[in-house]
Amino acid sequence: MAAPEQPGTSPGFLVLARRDGIPRRSLIVSLVVGTILVAINQGDVILAGEMPNWLKIGLTYVVPYCVATYGAVSAKQAAGR
Repeated sequence: MAAPEQPGTSPGFLVLARRDGIPRRSLIVSLVVGTILVAINQGDVILAGEMPNWLKIGLTYVVPYCVATYGAVSAKQAAGR
């Protein structure tokens, strides 16, 4: 269990990344953007009936999640200053 925040200190990145609906919003962004990127980058392989590169597909969803989370947390940190 995390220690309670001390007055006058700002919470860390990981604490903020789990608050205020950030994970849910980042997941939605990841699903939308990731699906579009998979269609662009792997669509021809999938439509040809070939086996796509699953590692690349997984990373295609992870990257937008990380970017959306980083953007949301950075905005919260900037607003708290």
